[in-house]
Amino acid sequence: MRHGKKFRKLGRDRRHRQALLKNLATALMKHERIVTTLAKAKELKRVGDRMITHAKRGTPQSRKELDRWMKEKYVVPKVLGPLAKRYEGREGGYTRVLRIPNRKGDQAEMAVIELVENGLPPLPHPKTIEEYNRLQTQMTARSVINGVEQINVPPQGTPV
Repeated sequence: MRHGKKFRKLGRDRRHRQALLKNLATALMKHERIVTTLAKAKELKRVGDRMITHAKRGTPQSRKELDRWMKEKYVVPKVLGPLAKRYEGREGGYTRVLRIPNRKGDQAEMAVIELVENGLPPLPHPKTIEEYNRLQTQMTARSVINGVEQINVPPQGTPV
């Protein structure tokens, strides 16, 4: 039975887990698509959906909650502005988790988590490692910071 198991512990204590989720949530809102392990992506989905819901409310308390969760404070206006407007008509389900092939070094299950309706090129589901490597080189990160769209290709091992 799953009594008392509301969330994944991710092999970390409470403060380390919260710091990890805050960093992942900030990266997700900043880049709108990141690559991480499957367990972290599933846990981040809960946090990401909650952040968009707070942004849609737009109350001072929601703003404080976003300030508390976003590690880079310049991401908060993006969440409150363009992202909140994008999801006005949607009642939940703001993030999507897609499995990708396992990581080479330790065979950890990997996933791409992204905001839906993000304007980035759609990801085909890779069937082989070669397709995954090709896909990884094609993915770009798009950030809208203070109203300016920035497109960059991140190096290996960073948010995608």
